[in-house]
Amino acid sequence: MIPDNIEAYIFDLDGTLIDSNGVWKEIDRLIFEKNNVSLSDTELNAAAAMNYSDFLGFLRSYGIVYTLDELKSELDGYAVIKYSSEIKLKSGVKEYVDKLKKAGKKIFLATASPEKLYAPVLKNNGVYGYFDGFVTTEEAGAEKDCPDIYLLAAKKCGEEPHNCAVFEDILSGIKSAKSVGMFTVGVYDSCSADEADSIKNAADMYIMDFKELL
Repeated sequence: MIPDNIEAYIFDLDGTLIDSNGVWKEIDRLIFEKNNVSLSDTELNAAAAMNYSDFLGFLRSYGIVYTLDELKSELDGYAVIKYSSEIKLKSGVKEYVDKLKKAGKKIFLATASPEKLYAPVLKNNGVYGYFDGFVTTEEAGAEKDCPDIYLLAAKKCGEEPHNCAVFEDILSGIKSAKSVGMFTVGVYDSCSADEADSIKNAADMYIMDFKELL
């Protein structure tokens, strides 16, 4: 049960609100195939859950060299088409954010994805208007293993950290949000399934499906 004092709900995007990691797996495969490298499904699943910086290092471990800007440009070029038309919300998401909005709660997005990806996928799925604000790791100046992005979201929505709930599908995000006193909800995703037990242990609450919260 989410505590009654929670006024701001801060959601990750990829793997939490939307089923996108399969798309990133496909995109990552294209990058490696372009460079004549074949990876196992396990390796591609791991790559799909990485942020840009970690993926850059992963590529370099295979002798594939990009600058960070070059990598972002190529990945986002593939992704923008998928985010604009193909990627869908996870089960129960639209109903849940509608419930929160009707209850007068503040709804924020905290994501590693740039606006050119998060805006079209939320608009295409009819939920963009539910959000009171958006924060990216680029704006926060740190990845999700630091709490900066969640603290920035809390500041923007005018709430203290202890009045915020963070929904994440990755362990590092759960740990960093919890480290600053936020209520944390782990969300199951197939690409982070190997971390599921650790996420359950670290989070204040864990869900397999947003319908559990309706």
